[in-house]
Amino acid sequence: MRVVSLAPSATDIVARIGGIGRLVGRSHACDGPPQVLDRPVLTAPCTSYDPPGPGWTLDARRLAELRPDVVLTGGPEGPGSIDPGSLRDAVAGMQGGRRAEIVALSPDTIEGVLDDHLTVGRAIGLEEEASGAVFELRGRWLAAESYVNPYTEGPVVGFLECTDPLAIAGLWTVQMIERAGGRHPLNETVARPCAGAAAGMQAGQRVAGPSIGVPAEVFAASRPERLIIAPRGLSLDQAVAQAERLRASAWWNALPAAQSGRVAVVDGRVFSRPGPGLVDAFAWLVGWINERPELVPVGFPWVPLDLP
Repeated sequence: MRVVSLAPSATDIVARIGGIGRLVGRSHACDGPPQVLDRPVLTAPCTSYDPPGPGWTLDARRLAELRPDVVLTGGPEGPGSIDPGSLRDAVAGMQGGRRAEIVALSPDTIEGVLDDHLTVGRAIGLEEEASGAVFELRGRWLAAESYVNPYTEGPVVGFLECTDPLAIAGLWTVQMIERAGGRHPLNETVARPCAGAAAGMQAGQRVAGPSIGVPAEVFAASRPERLIIAPRGLSLDQAVAQAERLRASAWWNALPAAQSGRVAVVDGRVFSRPGPGLVDAFAWLVGWINERPELVPVGFPWVPLDLP
């Protein structure tokens, strides 16, 4: 089995289920684990990105040379995406009539992220290993969630996925915030039709829309009591630099989170990457929101933003 992964989250999943030895190619954004860094790189950022189209180019010739059986890719739009038509053409043009299976992963819920582990496992011949990984990840998620009191109103959590302009969390990140005991009023989850309140074991039926931009005055008016700054795609050091620039904003000091020192800066690749790392991110959220530091995973990439 020869596997190419064109999405960092897919590479993370392949690694988690024991498939690194089957990986023969990757995207330029697949930056871990270290064992994958010697694999050929098949993508590059577009020189001019025109939203909402694809943001990456594909080396079709190199892809054909690698002769993959399976190509894992992400959603069809956004800065970390490849034109689906170009990918299909590249696969169709492989020599000898070889036809790779294209598996597109585009989850919008935490349940979908876990299901993607099973999808990848079936595609690359590691279904049993994927089932075991999901069982372990779900167990860790539920263990962290058991520390959340569902009968109290938690703090308002502001979560910035972009700092210029401001954009707040969406999709699975909002689910994670709410299940960790926080509230996210500017883009909260809503129950799917016919799901009732979608409480308790049916919490997976509460979903949120994509990340949305908000004016600074609107964000400040939501009065977040906890603030997380995790700009998509940025390293922890880059995220800290963005946070320091935000701190100079006129509205910053009016935030309850800034006044109390409850501001966290997180590596922006953690929450934006829908793979197994989200379980560690959830444990961190539960620990940080509920002041249970013992729950924070060792080495989790975050720092508190100190009071000025």
